[in-house]
Amino acid sequence: MPDRTPSRLWDDTLMMTVLPLAKIGRLLDRPEYIEEAKYQFLIHAQYLMDKKTGLWFHGWSFERRDNYADALWARGNCWITIAIPELIGTLGLKPGDPIREWLLEILNSQVSALAELQDESGMWHTLLDDPTSYLESSATAGIAYGLLKAVHERYIDKSYAAVAEKAVAALYDRITDEGEVQNVSVGTGMGDDLDFYKNIDQTAMPYGQSLTVLCFAEYLVSFC
Repeated sequence: MPDRTPSRLWDDTLMMTVLPLAKIGRLLDRPEYIEEAKYQFLIHAQYLMDKKTGLWFHGWSFERRDNYADALWARGNCWITIAIPELIGTLGLKPGDPIREWLLEILNSQVSALAELQDESGMWHTLLDDPTSYLESSATAGIAYGLLKAVHERYIDKSYAAVAEKAVAALYDRITDEGEVQNVSVGTGMGDDLDFYKNIDQTAMPYGQSLTVLCFAEYLVSFC
């Protein structure tokens, strides 16, 4: 849910707005769009990435000068796990390119922390570092897709494929006989406290379906 006000940054924005900007830049041969996309990744990482863990906070306020609730929100983090490999591929960044190398350092830092926080079930909690928060399907699907994509592109170590496969198995158990993915948190605005995230309703949502399809499709690459 990207914010239209210039005084905030959201991790969602990299997936929802900046990645399409990069793709449009390539399609229409607009180098200024590509450079803006690179800049947006730089500035979002500066303010949203937790330097201690490598995970990402949901948002940043330039007015408040803080990360709101300091929420390490799972679906927000999944956008990062997806967006970094996608940006590298979209822009065709080659080994040695400084933006590519910087992005891969950030990605490896994040996925290392994500692997440590994976629940025994294979899912991730909606607040990654809070095991009392519920297990959430859309984030799990997005993280697993990002891991598989990054493994297949050799951006991260192949050992992370096992982490993703455990998530795929867990997701399978959360799909109804009608093909509907359950346990997806509804649209989530910026919360001022952690209980806000823990109390977000769960249901079936289109983005939960889409992320699960992406995840399963990328998983099939391993068998093709």
